[in-house]
Amino acid sequence: MPDPGAVGPSSTSGPVADAPQRLRGGVLGMADIAAATMANVGPAMSFFFGFAFLATTAGVASPLTIVAAGVAVALLGNTLAEFSRAHPSAGSFTTFVGRTFGPVSAVTTALLAGLGYIIAMASVIAISGGFVQITLYHYTGVDLPWIIWTLLLTGLSVVLMLRGIVVSTKWAGYFFGVEMLVLVVVSVATLVEHRGNLSATPFQPDHLTHGLKGLAAGFPLAVYLFIGWENSAALAEETENPRRNVGRAVFSSVAIMTVSYILFSYATVTGFGYDVGRLGASRIPFIDVAHHTLGSLALLAYVGGLTSTLGVLIAGINSQARLVFNAGREGLLPSFFGYVHPTRRTPNNAIITFAVTALLIIGGWGLGHLLGSDGGSMNPVVFFTESSSLGAILILLVYLASNIALPLYYRRYRPQEFRTVRHLVLPAIGVLAILVPLYYLAKPGQPAPYSWFPYAALATLLAAVGYATLLVRRDPGLAERVGSVVADAE
Repeated sequence: MPDPGAVGPSSTSGPVADAPQRLRGGVLGMADIAAATMANVGPAMSFFFGFAFLATTAGVASPLTIVAAGVAVALLGNTLAEFSRAHPSAGSFTTFVGRTFGPVSAVTTALLAGLGYIIAMASVIAISGGFVQITLYHYTGVDLPWIIWTLLLTGLSVVLMLRGIVVSTKWAGYFFGVEMLVLVVVSVATLVEHRGNLSATPFQPDHLTHGLKGLAAGFPLAVYLFIGWENSAALAEETENPRRNVGRAVFSSVAIMTVSYILFSYATVTGFGYDVGRLGASRIPFIDVAHHTLGSLALLAYVGGLTSTLGVLIAGINSQARLVFNAGREGLLPSFFGYVHPTRRTPNNAIITFAVTALLIIGGWGLGHLLGSDGGSMNPVVFFTESSSLGAILILLVYLASNIALPLYYRRYRPQEFRTVRHLVLPAIGVLAILVPLYYLAKPGQPAPYSWFPYAALATLLAAVGYATLLVRRDPGLAERVGSVVADAE
C-alpha cells in the first residue's frame, strides 16, 4: 500500500485539493517551534494556578506526580514525533487519526480537538484578564473588572497573530523567556534562603498522601500542566525540515518543562516549610513564596505571570487554530476556516473564529453563574480550573485515539519501518497513561459542575460522530483529502 506520507497536494482530486490554501513554508526553525511550544505550555500560568490543588491531592511528595506526568507526556510525544516524521501536517492529530481510521474519524477528531482546545484556551483567556486584575489591585488598589483586561489582551494578541507566524512566534518566545527567568530566579532564591532546611522528603514515595492513590488523583492536573506540548506539530507546514524538527522540539520541550516543574514545585514546597495545609490554602502559592523570599521584588513574579498568560494566548491560539484551518482546507469543516491571507499567509478566519468562540464560552459560563442558584459573578481563577478540566477530557480523547492509531498506521503503511518498541510498546503504555487522568476526570461522585463534564464530553463525542457520518456520506471524496497537504511537499 502506498505511503500516505509521500502524498502531495497535487495527487488528489476535487476543489479543495486542486488548489489548497498553503501557509508560509519553512520560515520557522527548531528553536522557534520549541520556544512556541513551551510558551504554549505557559509554565508560570499553569503552575501558579494549578500547584496548590496538586499539592493538596498528592501531599509533600507532589513533585513525584510531576515526574510521572512528564514521563506520560514523553510517551505521548513519541506518538506525535513518529507520526510527524511519517506525515507532517498542520492537521496534527486530525490527520494522524484520519489517515489511520478513515474520514469519519478525521472529522470526529477535528471537532473534538477544535472544541477541546477552544474550551481549554477559554480558561487561559479568562485568567489573562484575571491575573492583570489581581496584580493591579495588589499594587495600586485599582479593581477594574477582569473581563475588560481579557478583551484587551485577547484583541492585542489576535492582531499580533494576524501579522504573521514569524512575528507572533518571536513575541511568544520573548514572553516565555521572561517568565522562565523569573521562575528560576525565585526558585533558586527560595532554595538558597532555606538551604539549612532542605530535605529529600518531596521525592520520597512514602510521603505521598494516600500513596499511589494520591499520586493518581493529582495526575490529571499534573498532565494538564503540560498541555501545549503538542504545539509544534501544528506548525509543521511553516517549519523547515518538519519530519526531523517537530520530534526534536517535542522531546526537548517536554524534558525542559519536566525539569523546570520539578524545580518550581520543590522550591514552593520548601518555601512553605513542607506544610501542605498552608500551601493548599494559598491562592497562588508561588507568589506567596516570592513575597517571603524577595520582598518588594516579588513584583517580578507578577511580571512572570503576566508574560506567561500572553505567551500562552499567542502560542496556543496560533497552533490550535491551525488544526481548525487545516480541517476547513480539507473539507472536514466549512471551507470558511480554510482561508489564508494572500500576503501574510496566516489562517485569519480560523484564528479570529477560535478567539471569538472562546470569548463566547466565557460569556456563556459567566451568564450561567449569574442565573444560577448562587447568582454571583464568575471568578476567573475558578473558571480556569473548571474550563480547563472540561477541555482536557476532549483533548485526552484525541490523545487516546492517536496512540491507538500509531501501531496500526505503521503496520499498514510503513511495515518496513515498524519498530516494536517505538510503534507498539510505547503507544500502549501511553494509552494506559491517558486512561488514568480520564478516569479521575470522569469518575462519579464529583461536585458540580465537574459531575456533568463527562456527560457533556460524551454528548459532544456522539454529536461529532453523527455529523461526521452524515458529512462523509454526502461527500465521498473526503477520504482522499484527509492529510492530502503534506507539510514539506513541494
